Amino acid sequence: MNIYLVEDDSIYAEFIKKSLAQNQAYKISHFLSAEDALKSVKNSFPDAIVIDYKLPGMSGIELYESIKDKINDAHKVIMLSAIDDGNMVLSFIQKGVRDYVIKDENVIESLVAVLEGKDDDYLFN
Repeated sequence: MNIYLVEDDSIYAEFIKKSLAQNQAYKISHFLSAEDALKSVKNSFPDAIVIDYKLPGMSGIELYESIKDKINDAHKVIMLSAIDDGNMVLSFIQKGVRDYVIKDENVIESLVAVLEGKDDDYLFN
């Protein structure tokens, strides 16, 4: 699975990359900004893209808005944020974002559950 990680915090991104890379089926490419990710998405869309909501320059939701015409049911788009705000999540859903993961102690388990399509099982058990 080809995964793009768009995260401006290099240390946090490295944590996510190393944790997810334990699954050898995951090939993770990291981008520090939405603008850098957008350039790569124009050439080749990944199987999954994990986007930090709060990015310098173009925000995560602005990146999503600019690529959503390339997204189909086979793609996973995960919005990632340290902010746990129901109104913000509702606004994501209204814009079409299907998956949202909070940066907490369960972030890796949550990301893996969404990537593997087991988020319903994980979230409700």
